[in-house]
Amino acid sequence: MKILLVRATQKYAYNDILSHLPINFPSRMYFHHKALTLPILAALTPREHTIEVAEGEVKDINFDRHYDLVAISSLTRNALRGYAIADEFRRRGVTVVLGGYHYSALPEEAKQHADAVVIGEAEETWPQLLKDFQHGELKPFYIPTRPVDPSLIPHPRFDIFPKHTGFGLQATRGCPYGCEFCSITNMKFRNVFRMKPIDVVMDELQALPNKTFFLIDNSITLDPAYYKELFRKMKSLNKKFIGYTNIDLFSQDEEFLKLTREAGGTIWMIGFESISQKTLDGVGKKTNRVDEYISAIKKIHDYGMLIFGLFCFGFDTDTLDIFDKTDEFLSKSDIDAGYFHTLSPEPGTPIYKKLDREGRILTKDWSRYSRADCVVFQPKNMTPEQLLNKTYELRDKQYSISNCFRRALIARKMGTYAFLESTWVNFKMRSDIHAFAP
Repeated sequence: MKILLVRATQKYAYNDILSHLPINFPSRMYFHHKALTLPILAALTPREHTIEVAEGEVKDINFDRHYDLVAISSLTRNALRGYAIADEFRRRGVTVVLGGYHYSALPEEAKQHADAVVIGEAEETWPQLLKDFQHGELKPFYIPTRPVDPSLIPHPRFDIFPKHTGFGLQATRGCPYGCEFCSITNMKFRNVFRMKPIDVVMDELQALPNKTFFLIDNSITLDPAYYKELFRKMKSLNKKFIGYTNIDLFSQDEEFLKLTREAGGTIWMIGFESISQKTLDGVGKKTNRVDEYISAIKKIHDYGMLIFGLFCFGFDTDTLDIFDKTDEFLSKSDIDAGYFHTLSPEPGTPIYKKLDREGRILTKDWSRYSRADCVVFQPKNMTPEQLLNKTYELRDKQYSISNCFRRALIARKMGTYAFLESTWVNFKMRSDIHAFAP
């Protein structure tokens, strides 16, 4: 059987530029790493089948090739691209399966464009789907009955991609917190935190073709003891990594910071989300204490690691003064770079359901979700135009040439490597905000 695995996404010109940067730049890994969805699906597929992969838009897919089965995954912002690809294959008589965050959140919608929909994690359901398809017994929906045992998650198949492709690593899966805005909450069993055996993780690290990788776990602070043990073993690998994390542990545990740095940690993508404690409490961000932000940032810098802060605006407790307060905080905190975006309520999340009940969702054109140039809901304390314009004013101010150089000079105190990383990230972000401005 010949199977095509598709990740529907939008291609940007700057990704072609990024692909030529040195793969050992951690920031390059953030902006240009491959998701593990397709490599894991490939690993779950018996070797008797032939697998091809494709990523991109409708124009990037070769519909003239013969396939017995096509499986498509997508985030919300690219869901319509996935539907267009699915519709064209089905028009040609090819069986299509949809899965991933968006299609799991809206399976009935997805089923209109597919022969079957995989809801949630695929380790249990994908092998069964393949058997059913071969026997002519394909079911409309495939739903896992239990959280996948992390020891049974297969090593991703990196061989299906070209050499020099940057890949990530997943040591744990799930998050117990359930923040109202997070798309993890709409995936069945994704709130169950699970850890792969450390020996399995080390084997995967040894198999990674790149010396720098993205640790795509939801946060390394969810089980400090596990990550401390992992980082102790990682020290001997001489690899660098960048990853997501919460801020909570960094102001409290010096040993954790030391081990993180020794294991190769270079840049942390930290979900600060807001500098308002009232906002954080209101959306269930239990890990964040605003009064600990500054001390945690200083400690991370003391250990020579950079911080890419993630901030979101438009929560119901946000008023127009949140932008000036955030700007003031950024000036005091010396965060190395940041991403400032408007709230995008992903379908299936608690915050989307609330806004939908209240009639505040302005559009269900999924291509407008998670985009920099639009607001898809009615904020409580400002207009959509005010939310968008104020966010862009903050971005413009934070990525002025003087601020880009200021942050790079701060990073220079941590060494030449940190200086180069900070300079590149800041000027890349400056370029991006102008390229995608409304």
